Parts: sequence; structure tokens; C-alpha cells
Amino acid sequence: MQQGDMGIEAQDLSVKELSQLSHRVQSEPAPRVRAVIFDLDGTLIDSEPNYFLADRELLGRYGVPFTEAEKRRYIGSSNLAMMEDFVQRYGLQVAPAALAAEKNELYLRIAEAHTPVFPQMRRFLDLLVAHHVPVAVASGSGLEVIRRLVKQVGLDGPFAHLVSADEVAHGKPAPDVFLEAARRLGVAPTACLVVEDACPGVEAAHRAHMRCIAVPTLTDPPLPATFGLADLLFPEGMDSFDPDRAWAWVQGQC
Repeated sequence: MQQGDMGIEAQDLSVKELSQLSHRVQSEPAPRVRAVIFDLDGTLIDSEPNYFLADRELLGRYGVPFTEAEKRRYIGSSNLAMMEDFVQRYGLQVAPAALAAEKNELYLRIAEAHTPVFPQMRRFLDLLVAHHVPVAVASGSGLEVIRRLVKQVGLDGPFAHLVSADEVAHGKPAPDVFLEAARRLGVAPTACLVVEDACPGVEAAHRAHMRCIAVPTLTDPPLPATFGLADLLFPEGMDSFDPDRAWAWVQGQC
């Protein structure tokens, strides 16, 4: 669904109200879905616990305690943007890019030891590949992290392109990383579908004029209204994600 400018702040609406409004502002039928772009962390792979461990160890080196509650504010953000905020919030005397590189080393050591693929999402990916739907990854993680993790979990075969937010001007919620993925796929943004787990990614998909399936990592009610921008929402998160239902929905968009 290609959505226009609603002129209303998302946070002022409930999920249901925003979803209803989003559908009312359609001006024309959307083109068929011709490609699917996946977020990586929290969407394809269960990596958020590993990121927390890496962030905690990283900040511990600088004498800063870091809790799971604090980590929640960063889910869906790019790694570099997160390090920029760390430097500002905690007064760290280190360049954000250097901090990001340090974190990547920590994260890869942890993640390469154990990072599972969500089986439901693997099933959905297999359905897309079996029906010759081009797929790509667009993530806020660094490109080397993406490459190594995708290979580590055995997902390096299906994806035509791996795109990092580090390769574009702005990370999510800006649409840049999804637009770059569409460009590399050779598919118009309006013919792309995004699969996401976090509000910044859902907003980025909306701003890119792409359809979106949202499977939230954080499911504490009430869900943020931004999830109402998704075209298909699984509000209970990965526990409720049904790959066959998602594929049936995609078929209806093709």
C-alpha cells in the first residue's frame, strides 16, 4: 500500500486508529509485491540478547553500567547512531566510529558462538525463495557484521544483496537503507515489502512507500502507534508469527 502524508503525528493515535487512517488515505491501488527486504536483528535472527551483552561489556570498559531496560530504547536503531548517543549521554572520550568498531568486535565474538535463526521466519523466507521472490537484507548493523552473521547462520545463499545503514546517509527511521536495497534489487520502492521488528524500521518502510509486515520484538501493551503503519501486524511478536499466513498475504499482493 502506497500511503500519503497523513499530516497527523503517529503518537497521537492508537494502533487501530492509525491503521484505519492509513488505509483510508490510499489514492490508488498499489503495485504488486516484487521483492522482500528483511531487517536482520530481531527479525531473521534472535540476536538482540547478544547485542545487549556486547553493549554491556563495551560500556563496562568505560565504567558505565548498562541495563536491559536501557537497551530497549535502542532496539531498531543503527549501531553508529547508538554509539553517538552513548558518547553524548555518558560523556565518553572516544569517537563514535571507534566505539562502533570496538562493539562490533565484541558482538561478533558473542554472536558467532550462538545466534539462532527464528524458525518461523526461516520458513517464510523459504516460501519466498521457492516462489522466486527476490530478497535482500537491510540492517542497522555494520556491513561486515551482517555478512559474517548471515553466513554463520546459513542464510548467505538466498539474499541477492546485504545493505548496511553505514552505507547510506541516514539510518532508520529514515528510509535510506530500504531505498538503497530497492535500488540494488532493481525494483521500485512501491513494489517492495519490508519485514521488521521495531518502530524505526516500520517508520522507515512507510517513509519509503513500501508495504510492511511487522513482528515486534517488544510486545508490552500498548504497542507504540507506529506499528499501526504496518500492513500486516503480528502484535504478539515472533510467538504469533505465522509464515503461512504471511505468505498467503503476500500472494494477495502479487
